[in-house]
Parts: sequence; C-alpha cells; structure tokens
Amino acid sequence: MRKILGCVRKAIKDYHMIAEGDKIAVGLSGGKDSIALMTALKLYQRFSPEHYELTAVMIDGGFKGTNSEEVEALKEYCRNLDVQLIIEKTDIASIVFDIRKESNPCSLCAKLRRGALNTKCRQIGANKLALAHNSEDVLETFLLSFIYEGRLSTFQPVSYMSRSGITLIRPLIYASESDIKGAAKRLNFPIVNNPCPMNHFSQREYMKNLIHSIKKDIPFAKDRMFEAIVNAERYNLFPQKYCSHPTENDESI
Repeated sequence: MRKILGCVRKAIKDYHMIAEGDKIAVGLSGGKDSIALMTALKLYQRFSPEHYELTAVMIDGGFKGTNSEEVEALKEYCRNLDVQLIIEKTDIASIVFDIRKESNPCSLCAKLRRGALNTKCRQIGANKLALAHNSEDVLETFLLSFIYEGRLSTFQPVSYMSRSGITLIRPLIYASESDIKGAAKRLNFPIVNNPCPMNHFSQREYMKNLIHSIKKDIPFAKDRMFEAIVNAERYNLFPQKYCSHPTENDESI
C-alpha cells in the first residue's frame, strides 16, 4: 500500500482534493480499486494536514447472484479499518435490464449509480465523493470518448457537481492497476465479485484489453499516453480557428 498511498497523497496535493473539515464518502463497489482507495484514505487520514471524516457508501444494484458471504467479509474489513459502511439498496438492475431493456446498459447503470451515490452523500452530509478511478481508467475513458464520441476528453481529477452540491474527487488517478492488484493480493482484500451480466463484456473492457495489447509491444506506451493527458504543455492540437491564412514564409508550413 505504500506506493498507492504515495500516489494518493500526490494527487490530493496536486489537485487540492481535500480541505479542512471535509466529510468524504468513498464510493465502495467492493472491487479492488475502491477497497484500495478506502484503505489509502484511511491511512492518509493519520498524517494529513487537513482533518476530514471518512465514510464508505456501497450501492446495492439489486443484481441476482451477489454473494452474501463476500459482502459480510467486506463489512468486517470496514469495521476493522474503523470506517462506517452504508449499503444503499436500489432497483437499478430491474430498471436497466427488465424495464428499460437497454441494449447498452452500462451508461444508464453508471448514471443511476452516480445519482444514488449523490443522494446518499446529501443525506449523510458528505460534501465530497471519492471514486476509485486509476490511471488505466483515465486512458480507457479518453479512448472511449475519442473513438465513440469523436472528442478528446476524459474525466477530471476534481469536479464540482452543481445540481447536487457535491465535489467529486479521484485520488487514485496516479495509481496503476498492477500496483492495486498487488496490494489486493498481499493484503487479501475482501473483494465482492461483480454479478452484473455485462461484467467483462463492455466497451470499456475492450479498451482495457486494447491498452494491455499495446503495452505488450510497447511497454512504456501506457505511461507516455498518461503523461500526454495530464501535462497540458504537451498539447499540440488544431486551434479552434485561424486568425489568418498561413503564408509561404510562415514557419508552421
């Protein structure tokens, strides 16, 4: 966890993610990333210059096949970590698959989950919501936007959601998935397996596999792509419009 904690600490400082008196809710899915984030924020709380409260919120989507023993193990982990865990039951699975019968269910499911998280944050008085997107997630989101939407875009490290009044923070953006996997194995994280039928069959999963394939041929490619996104001084894209046409003497030709 030391390397992950270092990444979290850097992200918090670089983007001013935490302020004195914050009440932070961690979106806990039960996967390795969210457990790593919750653990890191609890460890960071011990020496953080800003004092903050920490709560974990888990959205129960109502999917069949959820392992109750895995959930109980996660509850015990939270108790040992001294983090309150709130489990919010919803009908997201029924809405997405039975009522709406979505052909692309991941987008709607994500929106409903985010809405449920925001609502619970307001109910418990949390002013910030921490999500466990890692550095690979940054690239996957960028590629999804680039290929499917024709936009050069990815999520922000810190975003203020005006409708809910909640500030969303992503302290794991510098952490790699391989380091998180290693920590999960060494610390025996009580992972709750995702029962969603679309798990491992989404467009995001395709992007994950694409990045993994590129890394096989170009081991440093993932780091270079990530650096290109986070370092604004490296941007070299077309301007929105030209003030004048270039001439033959223009150095840009």
